[in-house]
Parts: sequence; C-alpha cells; structure tokens
Amino acid sequence: MQVKKTWKQVDGVLLLDKPIGFTSNDALQKARRMFSAAKGGHTGTLDPLATGLLPLCFGEATKFSADLLDADKTYEAALKLGVTTDSGDAEGKVTATSTVNPEKAAILKLLPQFTGDIQQIPPMHSALKRNGRPLYELARQGIEVEREARAVTIHAIDLLDFVGDSLTLRVACSKGTYIRVLAADIGAALGCGAHLTALRRTRVGDLDLEGAVTLTELDALDEAGRVARLKPVDALLHTLPILNVEGEAAQRFRHGNPVDLPAGLSGKIRVYENGMLIGVGEPGSGDRLWPKRLVQLADSLL
Repeated sequence: MQVKKTWKQVDGVLLLDKPIGFTSNDALQKARRMFSAAKGGHTGTLDPLATGLLPLCFGEATKFSADLLDADKTYEAALKLGVTTDSGDAEGKVTATSTVNPEKAAILKLLPQFTGDIQQIPPMHSALKRNGRPLYELARQGIEVEREARAVTIHAIDLLDFVGDSLTLRVACSKGTYIRVLAADIGAALGCGAHLTALRRTRVGDLDLEGAVTLTELDALDEAGRVARLKPVDALLHTLPILNVEGEAAQRFRHGNPVDLPAGLSGKIRVYENGMLIGVGEPGSGDRLWPKRLVQLADSLL
C-alpha cells in the first residue's frame, strides 16, 4: 500500500549545486520532496547540461524568487575550438570543423571585444516560444524561424585556462545572456568555430556557490540537518535597504496599510519587526511606505 506524502510549510532558501542531466524543475522537485515542502520554486533555469548554483525557494521565500530573475550571473564555461554545432553545445550536430589553431595572445586580444553591451540572437535550441511552441521543438523538426537580436551585457570575460583546443572562460553577465551563443560567436571571431562543452554557474546576484549543497549531500542528511542548510527567507533580499518597525506601525504594515517612510530611503525596502522580516514595501505618495509583499512564516522555523 502506497503511503500518501504529507506536505508541510517550509520557509527558506536552499543554495543547490545542480547536477548535470537534471532540468531545473527536476532538481527542484527532488529537493522539495526531501523537505516535504508544500510550496517551492526556483529563481531561473539552468539547462540540463549545466551545473552549479540554483537557488531554490520554499514557502514564503517563493514570493521573492522573481526578484532574482533580473540579477546578474557568473559562469565558468568550457569551449572546444575548431568544431561548430547547430545547437552551440555538445548535444548538437557538427556543422563545421576547422584546423585553425588560434594562439593565446589572439584570444586575449579578442575577448574584450565581447564585453559591454552586445547584441545576441537567441538560439533555436532554446525555451523561447513562437506561437506558443518552444523554439527547441521547432529545431528538432528541422525548422528554423527568424529571431530578433536581444541586448545583453557582458560585464567581464576572464581566460581561466587554454590547452590545445580547449578554452575555459569566466563570464560575468546580465540576465538573458546565452553562453553557448557567446561561445559560438567567439569561435567565429577566432576563425575556427567553437561550441560549449560544459557550463557551471558560480554566482547569482550576491549569492555564490560557496556553501551550496548537492542533492546527494542533502539526501544523506536527516530532517534537522536539511533544515540547517536552509537560508532565511530574506536571503534573496540582501541588496535592499532595511526599515525596522514596531508596535502599531508593525501591525499596520502587516495588515496592508502604509507606514511612515524615513528620509533617505527609496525603491524597494525590506521591513522587519524585532529582527524578523515581515514584508517588502515600496514608497508611495506623501512619504509613506506601502506593503507590496507580506510574509507569514511557519512557527516551526521562526
């Protein structure tokens, strides 16, 4: 007889080191079951071939997951020079090969040309939709459609390693950047072609891979050990200014009413009572701070 799963409210942020071969949703659901968390979400997808930092949100933390979608990212990318594929990564079909062997000096000279604000054409092998269908479905049928170039920002590209036809880069970039498109463009500019062979995300906003846990490590822990790996709900909000309220003001804010906004604060503001996050507000008219998202934490994790 199958035992029905019992779900409970779990509030917090888990820094997961996603394994290769898992979709972001696969990893989320596996971790969610380990916590028996009634509600969970992730903060932006990683391709199955990519590994690294995938912040997962449970319970009340899911209210702030969208704030991390716009955050900058940092990746370590491995490229194979001399081979071009139709998908820009190792899963695609080889479309061209080259015997051109660029020197390290040429690579170092080229990389700065790809920093700053650049235009990228999204790949056909992507989750972008056309008439409700993901582009990768069309690509698998041999159908290619026109895509508009998108503006992205590459903050920095550092050469980490270069041996033979293998190149490893660290890329700090804005949201929406396709690293495999960047790899293909770099290969084309070097005159030899290239494709992405491995990708590891090491940073999302101000969160980094240090302290992240793998699914295998998580599975080996008992319930208390897993809960200990959760960061608080406000782990996604550390870039926002803080307003502390108490008494009547705290009650007003908790019930969706505005409170006085001190001079010098602007934009989204995280609001605390007795050191505990109670929500996020935004300034309105008359020097008032209006609640935009309120949290109700489970007693077991207070």
